[in-house]
Amino acid sequence: MKLILLIILLMSSFFCYSQKIYSVNHSNQADVKVFVVKYTNQADLNVFKVQYANQANENKGLWYFVNYSNQANKKIYFVDYPNQAGWRNKTKKHLLY
Repeated sequence: MKLILLIILLMSSFFCYSQKIYSVNHSNQADVKVFVVKYTNQADLNVFKVQYANQANENKGLWYFVNYSNQANKKIYFVDYPNQAGWRNKTKKHLLY
């Protein structure tokens, strides 16, 4: 049963291209912690905030911030220090590929 669920999850990730993001208030609510760097060469991902959800298609670093957490593909939390950033929920990692 777990194997079937895993296969379904992996297959569905191939069709999940949008980058709809919700910024949470507490780090324990986040799927991903994000630290904003000053220079592009320090970044693991360059992100541009778009105005409309339909502009955030595919996985090209175009993010649309939604108003409610249930509308998001991932929930993020902006941390204060670089060493706090990273994947809290590793099962969501595929959403950024």
